[in-house]
Amino acid sequence: MDPAPPRRPLICLTCGDPAGIGPEVVVSAWASSPAHRRASLRVCAAPRMLRATLDSLPSSPRLAVREVAPDSLEPSSPETLLAIDPGSPGDPVPRGRITAAGGQAAVAALDSAFRTVMAAGGSGALVTGPLHKEALHAAGHDVPGHTEWLARACGLPDDAASMMLWLPPLVGGGDLGGKGLGVVHVTLHESLATAIGRLSTGGIVAAGNRLASLLAALLGRPPRIAVAALNPHGGEAGLFGDEESRLIRPAVEQLQAAGVTASGPFPADTLFLRAAQGAFDGIVALYHDQGHIPVKLLGMHRAVNITLGLPLVRTSVAHGTAFDIVGLGRADPSSMLAAIDAAVCLVECGWRGG
Repeated sequence: MDPAPPRRPLICLTCGDPAGIGPEVVVSAWASSPAHRRASLRVCAAPRMLRATLDSLPSSPRLAVREVAPDSLEPSSPETLLAIDPGSPGDPVPRGRITAAGGQAAVAALDSAFRTVMAAGGSGALVTGPLHKEALHAAGHDVPGHTEWLARACGLPDDAASMMLWLPPLVGGGDLGGKGLGVVHVTLHESLATAIGRLSTGGIVAAGNRLASLLAALLGRPPRIAVAALNPHGGEAGLFGDEESRLIRPAVEQLQAAGVTASGPFPADTLFLRAAQGAFDGIVALYHDQGHIPVKLLGMHRAVNITLGLPLVRTSVAHGTAFDIVGLGRADPSSMLAAIDAAVCLVECGWRGG
């Protein structure tokens, strides 16, 4: 008897807050993603909501929606969207508005997708649409976002996970960032004052090691990592602050001692340009906007959010809920397509969250 074919990776998508553009980018990506040839895709969302999204779009993909069980082994295809109903209808969710109902629906779908992926073990991955933090809090969920929710679901503290933005390489390289670039963040969703106060050598080392592990899996070789400075001009030898000598340089030395090709700290105002030109494969950014602003300028719609430090593969779009363009047919699915592709690649190469 011939051996059974290997099981394809199971990729569970969520729409994030259903009041935003998440449902639109999910249905558009489903209909056009080449990942169906390599993986079995599912969407954890109410089938009724997905059909309503398709009906509302000015130019909708020709797509049927069918409910399946979480343990279904049915292969996916671009023609029929396979939905796992989270089973928590709650109040109706008005589109284009911040509501508790939207936050609750987003969490119910996330919980369903998380449990489905964990049941699949190493052959599963989670790909998430955009949340709205205010809607989450209105629904009574005291979490800043996906990253912290997933850490807690895994029984870990919030800082066990790191956020990374990944710009996939462009065919032929080309413009700035076309060779691929990964940026990991030492601190997450918090005020700038709180983030700076929480910086530590250990936190920088942990983020750098996670970034090196992820990029090695994506690139198939040891990556070149740069660590950003905190202060203008890298502190100017202590004139503008001592964090570079007190916290950051010791972290770079510890990364080097662990075998990571790391250097820095480098002033952030020129570091991202050098990396975009190909001098580095990855950057350790010290706080949210230090990493997010340049990556989104380089490639807003192809950027992918990847969570590091958890025992699962999770990728996400790098944009928000965009309530102002809901239903207008202007939502770009490129980031969702890139997030699906990155998730499949990471499962295929055996990476398990760094």
